[in-house]
Amino acid sequence: APGFNSEALKLFAAKKNVRLMQMPEMGTTKDTEKFDLKRIGGGLLVQSQDMLDYIEGKLKVVSERKPDHREMEDMKFAWIVAKHVKSNAIVYVKDGATVGIGAGQMNRLDSSRIAARKSEDAAKAEGLKSPLAVGSVVASDAFFPFADGLMAAADAGVTAIIQPGGSIRDEEVIEAANAANLAMIFTGIRHFNH
Repeated sequence: APGFNSEALKLFAAKKNVRLMQMPEMGTTKDTEKFDLKRIGGGLLVQSQDMLDYIEGKLKVVSERKPDHREMEDMKFAWIVAKHVKSNAIVYVKDGATVGIGAGQMNRLDSSRIAARKSEDAAKAEGLKSPLAVGSVVASDAFFPFADGLMAAADAGVTAIIQPGGSIRDEEVIEAANAANLAMIFTGIRHFNH
């Protein structure tokens, strides 16, 4: 925490095995000075924190169908959530809430399938007849290198996709989105959370 008052220190002192760390207040470090450290065999991976977000004026609709207002709002939210999910991040969102997340897989296809399965499990737990992914949107933290991950999301019931674009197979992925009548937006920005 950025600090501890005397009353808090008394409460913590009564507990076993508690360690307090005083850290700088959030916002006091410049964005350019923020780093993410990961421990790897024999050392550390140091990378700047992902402070990126979409730039409204640079969002590019690449599909034949444009997203409607609800899809657009859900895609923006899904994009923000994807920023905080381990790569290969796939995030399904519907009505301003996540309904399935797939993360940390070797490829986007597996992440898409896991997110779809999570939406099925959540629907079952709520006694719903259809998966929560039906009618949702999907965000991918990086481009779809093949259409298969996108099609897994389409099979799960998504209606729109937000992703960075930039794959050598973008045209193939766009064609697949158009064939499935999906709206798709490119952000031109890739998230990373490894």
